[in-house]
Amino acid sequence: MSFSYEASTLSPRKSSPFILKQRTLRRAVTLSGVGLFTGEKVSIRLSPAEEGVGVVFKRKDLPGRPLLPAKLEYVKGTPRCTIIGNDGVFVQTVEHLLSAIKAYGIDNVLIEIDGPEVPIFDGSSAAFVEAIANSGVSEQGEEKVLKRLSAPVYWSQGDIHLVALPSDEYRICYSLNYPKSTILRSQYYSVVVNEQSFKTEIAESRTFCFYEEIAPLLEKGLIKGGGLENAVIIKEDRVINPEGVRYPDEMVRHKILDLIGDLSLIEPFVAHIIAIRSGHTSNVAFAKVLLNNLEMGA
Repeated sequence: MSFSYEASTLSPRKSSPFILKQRTLRRAVTLSGVGLFTGEKVSIRLSPAEEGVGVVFKRKDLPGRPLLPAKLEYVKGTPRCTIIGNDGVFVQTVEHLLSAIKAYGIDNVLIEIDGPEVPIFDGSSAAFVEAIANSGVSEQGEEKVLKRLSAPVYWSQGDIHLVALPSDEYRICYSLNYPKSTILRSQYYSVVVNEQSFKTEIAESRTFCFYEEIAPLLEKGLIKGGGLENAVIIKEDRVINPEGVRYPDEMVRHKILDLIGDLSLIEPFVAHIIAIRSGHTSNVAFAKVLLNNLEMGA
């Protein structure tokens, strides 16, 4: 997939590398697609928002058009995706959209959606990057201060580990390991997260799964919108998508994409994140630890 790219200013104030201007979209953009789990056709509209509003979903299909801030305290579940909700209202599979919003440094945006799930498109963030590029990004008047760590923090459970180290940049290093899979084995990738690196290295990486794991879910109708057009599917140690993979290490790049989206649910920060075999559940658990240890960066 190719798309236009409009460079935008991300220059911090000279007085501090941790003080930036808040950012929003220049104009509204609309996208439509199908939800991975629900199979429902959904339309979303991304609109500029005032300073301090944050990233907010609006379920415009429901009475009262309830709002759901994309914040950690609103996470209601992580069943192979990330779900935010409140008082019985929810939006699921938010991570790919939030990942693109975070990478482009967007602080304030209203996301109007007419269904319960963000469209999956091709299983990556490419459609959202294209929409943001078509809209453009504008600096706003108010400042934001990037938070930092004064000491390392970590979260571990079994063979899943997440570590955050003090840093002056936002870097993610991810190690993926499936020792029983001949095709995967292990993959590693490291990237400094910004709009350029996200667009060229991360955004087009698709979600992936083992056929043996999702076959029971498909039979039960729990993945109504899934297929070879929106996921890399591995069966008997081979990728069965006709076009193959987009990168030799597409799977680990997508894990980074998911991690960016999940960690966007906390305040803006800089840190060096090291992740080993993490997924949505561990990402959210780690985000709580990270949030409690971040300090003002100015």
